Formats: sequence, C-alpha cells, structure tokens
Amino acid sequence: MEVKIGVQHSPRELSIDSPLSAEEIEAAVTAALSGDSPVLILLDERGRKLILPAEKLTYIEIGEPEARRVGFGAL
Repeated sequence: MEVKIGVQHSPRELSIDSPLSAEEIEAAVTAALSGDSPVLILLDERGRKLILPAEKLTYIEIGEPEARRVGFGAL
C-alpha cells in the first residue's frame, strides 16, 4: 500500500510502500491525530519504521494497492 505523508515546514512529502492494509494505516493515523498516541509509527515493506510527531502531520494519502503490469501487451 502506498502512503504519502505531508509534514509541516517540509517542502517534500514522504512516500513509503507499506505492507499494512488501508484499514490498519487509517487506524494508526486516527489514533495519532486523536491524541491517543503522540507519534505516528508506520512500517515500510523492508521492515523499517517511520516515526513522525502527530502534531506535525499536514495530510496522509493512502493509495490503492496496484498490481504491477509485466510484459508487452495491448492496453
């Protein structure tokens, strides 16, 4: 699942591919923004952790899982 994250005072967005489902990512973001957790913690596909302070988040975009196309074929 592709996740794009906007952070205050940063000109670039963070983009990670996460093995988590959209529902799991949404639950983590909701917990961080509601004040249940002071940080947002997400995992990427290589097992690395991304830890962000919840008060610095500006937006979270959760992408659709996309199957990669392989080979030459008609579109």
